[in-house]
Amino acid sequence: MASPPRPRLVITERRTGGGMRIALLLLAWAASLSAAWWTGARLASPDAGRLHVELGALQDEHGKALQRVEKLTQKVATLERSEQVERDAARALQDALTERDAELAALRNDVAFFERLAGNTAQRQPLAVHSLSLEPLGDGGWRYLLILTQNLKKSAISKGSFTLQVEGSQDGALRTLEWSDLLQKPGADAHPFSFKYFQQIEGSISLPAGFLPHRVRVNVRSDQGPTEQVVPWPDASSSGVS
Repeated sequence: MASPPRPRLVITERRTGGGMRIALLLLAWAASLSAAWWTGARLASPDAGRLHVELGALQDEHGKALQRVEKLTQKVATLERSEQVERDAARALQDALTERDAELAALRNDVAFFERLAGNTAQRQPLAVHSLSLEPLGDGGWRYLLILTQNLKKSAISKGSFTLQVEGSQDGALRTLEWSDLLQKPGADAHPFSFKYFQQIEGSISLPAGFLPHRVRVNVRSDQGPTEQVVPWPDASSSGVS
């Protein structure tokens, strides 16, 4: 009987070269990264310094530009204020000249008025309403200035009285305010006057709320007889109205 085959013992060698190659590759990759970083840092450091210098110069130039802008802004503001002052002064001067021209025109009119009234060649005229002006005072109040004239009797004094009536409308209906209504005084007496050539009479009247005036009627009574003249509202400053 044959004996069974004996087991064969096989001895193999364990190879470790693959792991070493991987480790060496990793070390080489890390070394290459380190070399690249070091080379890049060495190469970039001069450019970084130059950029820092240029950045600093730009910041300085920016600061100087801001200072110049601020100075220019202040200069422009000063010029604008100076120009505004000059405009205000020119406007004030123009207003003063306009006011002075108006005063001179009024004086010339007054002189002509007095010459016509008291001159040797003046036309003889009976008592009349030369002008009536009205100026608002607020809250329905109005200031009036009435000028009466006459040169028919130069050596005599004209005496008499006058009243005012204001015709208009209220709440869609025509209404006439009598002298007592205008003065807000029932039974008010007429306003007296006494003059030789002319007289300026000032006073005030009141209009009720919601009243729309149309015209003013001036009623004058004197030793020369009654006189009535009508002045439109609000342009009640013209002379010789009828």
